[in-house]
Amino acid sequence: MTVRRARTDDVPHIAEVFQRSRAAAMPWLPVLHTSEEDLGFFAVEIEGSQSWVALADGRVVAFAVLREGWLKHLYVDPERQGLGLGGALLTQVLSASPGDVRLWVFERNARAQEFYRKRGFEVVMRTDGSGNEEREPDVLMRHSLPPQEP
Repeated sequence: MTVRRARTDDVPHIAEVFQRSRAAAMPWLPVLHTSEEDLGFFAVEIEGSQSWVALADGRVVAFAVLREGWLKHLYVDPERQGLGLGGALLTQVLSASPGDVRLWVFERNARAQEFYRKRGFEVVMRTDGSGNEEREPDVLMRHSLPPQEP
């Protein structure tokens, strides 16, 4: 496995990992966007963020997107979950962020919440989902880095 910065030519593969992972982990979520819309969305996300991909056999199998202290996306292809790819990407995200890292996770996605809890994230707030387009209750989590020595 190799982790590197995401490039614009990775966007189709990133969108595919996103769609496959989201469908497998959260089949109860509505599909609100077309594949073409996902491509456009991730093109903008990759361009305006710090983004990484994990490659296996030369192919994108996971990705993470960090913007201004927010982990916007971390997805691993369903066939590659449990192999340390998500942890490797999260380590990269945390080392690239100078301060706290925050993220939103859906309330029903217990597996993701446990993944983040095991890596030092804490629940900050829970919502009824009225603020997200899926209208699904979610959880705000935060990872606080230890204070730096002077």
